[in-house]
Amino acid sequence: MKKINSWVNAARLRTLPLSISGILVGSTIAAQQGYFSLGIFSLALATTLGLQVLSNFANDYGDGVKGTDNDERIGPQRAIQSGLITHSEMKTGIILTSIITLILAVCLIYASFGRENFLYSLIFMVLGVASIVAAIKYTVGNSAYGYRGLGDIFVFIFFGIVAVFGSFFLYVNDFDWAVLMPAAAIGFLSAGVLNLNNMRDRVPDEKSGKMTLAVKLGEKGAKAYHYFLIIGAILLMAAYSALVFEGWDDIVFYLAFIPLVLHLKRVMQNESPALLDPELKVLALSTFALSLLFGLGQVF
Repeated sequence: MKKINSWVNAARLRTLPLSISGILVGSTIAAQQGYFSLGIFSLALATTLGLQVLSNFANDYGDGVKGTDNDERIGPQRAIQSGLITHSEMKTGIILTSIITLILAVCLIYASFGRENFLYSLIFMVLGVASIVAAIKYTVGNSAYGYRGLGDIFVFIFFGIVAVFGSFFLYVNDFDWAVLMPAAAIGFLSAGVLNLNNMRDRVPDEKSGKMTLAVKLGEKGAKAYHYFLIIGAILLMAAYSALVFEGWDDIVFYLAFIPLVLHLKRVMQNESPALLDPELKVLALSTFALSLLFGLGQVF
């Protein structure tokens, strides 16, 4: 039972609501336009959850092997750091999760495109493989891009643009460039969670050689970047709702702006990295609430 709990903790369940936010937004926009499939929705959710868990396992492994997770780290103790899961066990977990996620992605692509749209299937297959590789390479290996301040780009692309615009395309099989606005907004909010995590760990990360964007920007720069992400997301969502406005239910998600603004105020006033840790949950759940309220407004 202790080993099972260790794997559950390593999966970092508190990150999962954030990861499905993009699927909710893309799926409900498609549903509002008359396109929806429970099969595609279920497989899209399962695939993105697999990708998030894979990313968490790989992050635990990469930082554990490199010694980045040490006694100076502020956040919750990781599985390898605590010794509850060995390096070899985590590597096996990464391999198995990669295989399961890839199988789910293949099923999702087939459910969407069947045998008719080979080009679309090929493009999404490349995206699926790229997502898996990117999730692993964030902290694993000598060329880990998370150690060079590039993690935010991965999060923005795969948990924003691909999750929202990609899931929308899986239903509709066509482009609607306006969907890039909420896609970018979810990408900004997801990058905001990563930035908050990196702001919290900025000092120990710099000491261990993990040059995240927060390390490169410094405390004031990382805060300014955080304001840009959250305010940018709010403006993009507001602009999209104005573009497609049909009734007041389309803007019920504005309620989620309240905790986002309060979150920004606390970050602005923050002087202790340790106090940023609970803000991770606040921002992740606020993003999920925004996505859920937005989705309800789209389909009702």
